[in-house]
Amino acid sequence: MSAQWSDPFADAAGWVPRPPPAIVPRPAAAQRSLRGWRVLTGVPGHGWRGDLRADNAVVQGSRTLVPVLPEAEWYRAETDRVEVFAPLVPVERVWVETVAAADTPTPISRLVSLDQPPPRAPVPVLDAGTVAGRRLAWRHEDRFVRDLRAVSEIHDGTEGEVCVRVAAELDWYRWAWSGAPPKTRALAVSTLWLE
Repeated sequence: MSAQWSDPFADAAGWVPRPPPAIVPRPAAAQRSLRGWRVLTGVPGHGWRGDLRADNAVVQGSRTLVPVLPEAEWYRAETDRVEVFAPLVPVERVWVETVAAADTPTPISRLVSLDQPPPRAPVPVLDAGTVAGRRLAWRHEDRFVRDLRAVSEIHDGTEGEVCVRVAAELDWYRWAWSGAPPKTRALAVSTLWLE
């Protein structure tokens, strides 16, 4: 039997690699610790904002509020140990991005409810159009690596494979505030999905 047939990330026929599990937003009020988690904020019926990180909730009077920062500010505060301003968002307007269980199908539809942020299915990089700056999941051996950013568009690699240059998300954001280009590596597009 070939490795392709026994691949746990291949589809049932064994031909196409299975994508990483979907991102499923969950209400922040249901989660004990929020520090460092990627979150979405918004108002049901209106819309959502992502690329944010949370700190642990605080209680002021009878209200529970979540300090929420743009990811770039979160990473800068964590690495440079600087104080940054974090708006306090009511907990009922915060959703935590969680990864669905690998064996749990997550129904994804283009028509969604505005009651809460919808699940996000991964998109193969080859089907994505432009990718530079976008969040990626990389299939590495028997697991998926997340918290990566595309630094280039799709290109021919040095060994003839179609690739995208990728950086760790921290290095991607450090590039913005320091000007120092991140360390990157070329990864085959067949192993990459947009989150």
